[in-house]
Amino acid sequence: MKRAIVTPPVLSPAALAELKQWLGITTTQDDVPLTDLLRAALETCEAFTGSMPIEAGCEEMLPLSGDWQCLQSRPVQAITAVQAILANGTRSALSASAYAIELDADGGGRVMVTTPGDAARLAVGFTAGLAPSWEALPDALRHGLLRLAAHQHRERESSGAGPIPPAAVAALWRPWRRMRLT
Repeated sequence: MKRAIVTPPVLSPAALAELKQWLGITTTQDDVPLTDLLRAALETCEAFTGSMPIEAGCEEMLPLSGDWQCLQSRPVQAITAVQAILANGTRSALSASAYAIELDADGGGRVMVTTPGDAARLAVGFTAGLAPSWEALPDALRHGLLRLAAHQHRERESSGAGPIPPAAVAALWRPWRRMRLT
C-alpha cells in the first residue's frame, strides 16, 4: 500500500493551547515546534492504534484486480474517487458503473473494479479518521496526544532512549488499539 495524505488533518488552535497549558508555556516563540510535536503525536497514535485520529483526505494506490481490495487506512468515512492509472502514469476517473465500493461497520473500505479498461493500477481517494476535529476526539485519545507531545518536548535534550509511546500514553490509547491477525 502506498498512502498519501492529500489533505492533512486540521489542528485547531485549541490543540496548541491545550498543549501549552499542559506545559505551562505562555509565550508564542515555541508554537511551531509544539505544533510539529502534536503532528508527530498524531502519527504515533495512528501507528499504535491502527486508526487515524483526525479526519484527513487520503489516497491509496492499489494494484489492478477484479477482486475486492481493502484500503489499509482506517476508519474510512467516505470513498470519494476511484481513478485508473495507465501504464504511462496518466490518470482518468472511472465511471461509477466500472467499480463498486463498500464501507464496513468496523471502519474498513473496499473497492472492486468490474470494468478496468486500460488501467494498470488504481488510485482511490477517501476520507479517513475517527473524529472530524481536535475538539471531537475522544478524551482518552486527545489526552494521550497531549501527554506524548509534552513528553517529547520535555525529553528533547535527553538521549530519547525511552519507549514511544510512554506507558501512561499507551494505557490511554490501548482501548482504541486495533489488533490484526496476519
